[in-house]
Amino acid sequence: MIKLTILSDEAHEIAKALRDKLANNQTFRRGDGQPLIELECVTHRPDAVDAENVTVLLADPDLTASIIDKCSTLVWCQSTWAGNAPLLNATKTDYNLTGLKGIFGKLMREYVFAYLLQHARNTKAFEQDQRAGVPKWEASQRIPLHGQTLGVAGLGSIGQALIPVAHALGMKVVGLTRSGDNIKGVEKVYTPDTITAFANACDHVVNLMPDTPSTHNLLSNDFFSALKSHSVFINAGRGSAVDDEALLNALNSGAFAHAVLDVFREEPLDTTHLFWHHPNITITAHTAAESQPSDVADVFLDNAKRYLEGQPLKYQFDFSRGY
Repeated sequence: MIKLTILSDEAHEIAKALRDKLANNQTFRRGDGQPLIELECVTHRPDAVDAENVTVLLADPDLTASIIDKCSTLVWCQSTWAGNAPLLNATKTDYNLTGLKGIFGKLMREYVFAYLLQHARNTKAFEQDQRAGVPKWEASQRIPLHGQTLGVAGLGSIGQALIPVAHALGMKVVGLTRSGDNIKGVEKVYTPDTITAFANACDHVVNLMPDTPSTHNLLSNDFFSALKSHSVFINAGRGSAVDDEALLNALNSGAFAHAVLDVFREEPLDTTHLFWHHPNITITAHTAAESQPSDVADVFLDNAKRYLEGQPLKYQFDFSRGY
């Protein structure tokens, strides 16, 4: 049996989604009809958790990090996030930590290609022409995506979800990963020590790298200066991967055309930050691929079945690697 504690800013919404999915699900009932999952605590407050006795958590990493060292009996924590830096950077590692994966690809596809297509078709220019005091009929410059190369830094499940859409638009795909292993649908995979060659090979780049010590400031002067003048850089991974000063310098020098930034070193982004006021930067509020309570419930229940059956859990993090 699982005695579950939910610790999340959306704890009650997640709990409702779980209850709805469990209502008629015989998989999580014993032969006598009794439930195999009991919601023992549902809260957004870390101090409300019985940390010394909790065994299974469904939790936000930032909230959990404040009590994780006290969770002496914890066996499994199913995170509500894809990235888990607050827990991966903590000292406690003697439990199973699983991430929220397998649900973000469909949302990331919409985000990435919405902005790439906006740039390629120059939709802003046409809108400005229409809204001008005297409307202007003009074939504004466009650079179609067909025939171009999309670079994806970080080719996990989310990054790989971009590949078929890129192909459907007639784009080639190259990647950047720590291992450099070949991936189906990717023409070439580069490693961090060949990051300049990676940037040279791309027309546009999406960063989806995890937050690890080895990725901090990975995207710096050498990377940005090697992009093409028409390139769009999209950061929907982690803010720590980007050297902010290098990005601004490269944009100001015309090294590349535009940056779409969804994640930052500190969030929310300070209202005085230079990013807000740069004409060639688009800012979104960490919304590229937001999970829904129903998605969280689905991932948890899939792993809960495995947990009850003694099978390996999906999406386990390796504390030694940091991802």
